[in-house]
Amino acid sequence: MLRPAFLLSAFAALSRAAKPAAGDPCAAVAGQAFVHPADALACLKSFPFNETLRQNVLTNNIARVFDFFTFEDYYLDSPPPFQESTTNIRADLARINKTSYATDYDFNWDLYLFATQLNDGHTRWFPDCYTSYQNLLPAPIVSLEIDGVQGVYITPDLVDFVSLLGTGLTDLITIDWQRLAGAKVVSIEGQDPYTYVEHIANTVSGNYLDVGVRVNSVFSSYRLVANTYSQRFGDLAGPTGVAQNSLTFKLIVANSTKVETITIPYIASFVGLPFTDRDSYWANNCVAVDGTNGVDFKGSAASSRTKSRKQPKGDIVDKSSSNAVGLPPQFQPTLPTVGGDEGVILSYILPENKTGVMFIGSFEGDFGGFQTDVVSAIDAFQEAGVTNLIIDLTNNGGGFVCLGQFLHQYLAGSNFGYPGFQSSARANPLARKIVASDIELGLNFDFSFYTADNWAFFNGTEMPADYNYMTPDVPIVINGKQDATSQRFHDTCELSFEVPIPETPPFDLKNVAIVSNGNCASTCAMFSTLMFERHQTKIAIFGGKPGQDIQYKGMAGNQVLEWFDISSEIKTANLQDDPLAPQDLLVSGDFRHNWRTAWSFLDEKLPIAYVSELPQLRFPYTLGTYNNPEKLWLFAEEKFFA
Repeated sequence: MLRPAFLLSAFAALSRAAKPAAGDPCAAVAGQAFVHPADALACLKSFPFNETLRQNVLTNNIARVFDFFTFEDYYLDSPPPFQESTTNIRADLARINKTSYATDYDFNWDLYLFATQLNDGHTRWFPDCYTSYQNLLPAPIVSLEIDGVQGVYITPDLVDFVSLLGTGLTDLITIDWQRLAGAKVVSIEGQDPYTYVEHIANTVSGNYLDVGVRVNSVFSSYRLVANTYSQRFGDLAGPTGVAQNSLTFKLIVANSTKVETITIPYIASFVGLPFTDRDSYWANNCVAVDGTNGVDFKGSAASSRTKSRKQPKGDIVDKSSSNAVGLPPQFQPTLPTVGGDEGVILSYILPENKTGVMFIGSFEGDFGGFQTDVVSAIDAFQEAGVTNLIIDLTNNGGGFVCLGQFLHQYLAGSNFGYPGFQSSARANPLARKIVASDIELGLNFDFSFYTADNWAFFNGTEMPADYNYMTPDVPIVINGKQDATSQRFHDTCELSFEVPIPETPPFDLKNVAIVSNGNCASTCAMFSTLMFERHQTKIAIFGGKPGQDIQYKGMAGNQVLEWFDISSEIKTANLQDDPLAPQDLLVSGDFRHNWRTAWSFLDEKLPIAYVSELPQLRFPYTLGTYNNPEKLWLFAEEKFFA
C-alpha cells in the first residue's frame, strides 16, 4: 500500500512538473486569511489528478463504507415530500469512477457535491484539502415580512455583522457594500429571489432531506455556539468552497424606490492549516495524518477508551461554523441568565415570571455539564414560579444521542418509561463478521459500538456482550430491494444519566413548547420527534419560503459514525484485511455515514427521517424577530400561552 510519505514526495514532483510560468499559485495566497476566490481556486487546482488517489478514496474506501449506510436503498425512490433526494448511489459512484478529471480538486469536488446533495448531513465526504476555504458574500440575506408582505432582504444588520470579520475582509470588497443594509432583493442572478434561494438549497446546502428546511439554511440566522451568540452567513453568503466569484443582484436600497443592478464579490476565507507554498499546502492540508484512519482499540490506545461507556453521537457538520461571527450586541438577550452555563445551554426567565426559556445550541459539549445545566435551569424556573417552558432549538446541529434522550426523560419523568426509539443497524456481511469477531475476542462496549452490551432488549434488560443480535438478521424490502438489518433494540442511555430523573414531569407538558427555524438535526431532530410523537408538544417554525411547507426537524438518523470510527471498529475486530473492508485513506478526509436507524413511534415500519411531520404553528421572521432571540421568545410566549 502507498504510504502518505510516498504520496507527498510523488505529488511534490507532479506539482513541480505542472508549475506554470507565472509561479506557485499557493505561494501567492499563503499567509492570507482572506483572498479573492479565483486566487484560492488556482491553488486548489494546482494538484493534478491522480488515479491512485481516486481508487483509494472512491473504490477502496467510500464505496465500501456505503455498505454500512442505513438509508442507501431509500434513495432509489425517496418518498414524498422528500422525492427530490432520489438517486442511485451506486450508479453515481460508477459515474465518478469513469469521469475524466484534470485535477485532484475536480475529482474531490464532484464527490463532495454528490454526497452533499444526498441531503443527509450524517453522510458527507469532507476532503480537508478542498474544504479549507469558505466563500463569504458581504450581503447575507434574510426572509422578512414587512407591512404584511414577505420578501428577501439583505440583512439589516449588515454593517455591524460583516465588520466583525475585520478589515482583512472588508478591504478586499470593491463596492460600497455598507449601503446595501436592509435592501429589498428583486432578483438574484436574474431569477426571483426565492427561486434562486431554492436553487442554492438544492445544490449547495445539503444536510436536510426537507427542501423547506434547506431553504431556511440559505438565509442568515442566529445561533448559539459554545454559549456564545453568533450569526450564520447562511448557505448563499457563506458556502464551503470557492466555486463562485460573485453574485449579481437587482435590489432596492433602503429609503429608495429605484431598482439597481449590483454585482457583489465573494471573498474567500481560509480556515485550514498554515502553509507557505504548494508543497507545504499539500503536506499540511491534504495528506492523511494521525486521526484520519482508525486504530485497534485492543492495543495501547485502548487504555484511554476503557474508563467510561462510549457515547453515541448524532450530529451534522456545519462548515460555516469555521467562521464563528458574533451576533451584533444589540440583538443579544438583555435578560439575566439563570441556572448553569457549562457549554451549550443558556436559560432565561421572561418578564412576568410565567415563562422560562432554554436556548439549547447543541447536544454536544460537556456530557455531565449538560445534565446539570438542565437541572439547575429547571430548578430556577420552579423557584421563580414559572409554569411555561419554551425550548429554542434554532440551528441545533445535534450531538450526543443520550443527551437528547436525557432531556426528553427529564421533562417526561421517569415514570414515562423508555425515552427513545426502536433502533437497528444494517446487517451487511462485514457488519455480521464484526459482531461475530467481537464476541470471539471477548470485547465489550469499552471497545466497540457493535457489541451487544451497548443496547437493551425491549423489556429494558441490557443485552450481554456475547449476544449476536445480527443472527438471525431481519430482512426488509425497500423500493423493491431486499436488505438486511440487525434485530431491533433500545438504547441504554439511562445507564449514563448522572443526575436523578424526577418521577413526574416538572412542568405540565401541555405548557412546553419548541421554537426553531427547522435547522434541528440528528439528536435535536430525535428529541423534537419524541416530544411531538409522544406528547403532542407544540412546535413553531420561523422563516422559510412563503407558501412552502417546512418540517419541524432536520435530518433524523440515530447514530453517526465518522470514518475514524468505522475504521476503528473494523481494526478492533481484526478484520482490516478482510476483502470487504474499506482501506485506509491516503489523504486527510472524512466519509461519515448514518450507521443506525431510529424507527418512528407512530409507524415502526418507517424511519423517523422519512416521516413527514409539520409544525402546528408557522411564522415569518420580522424586523423585530429575525435576529433577536429575546424578541422572538416574547412573541412565541404570546402565541403559545396567552
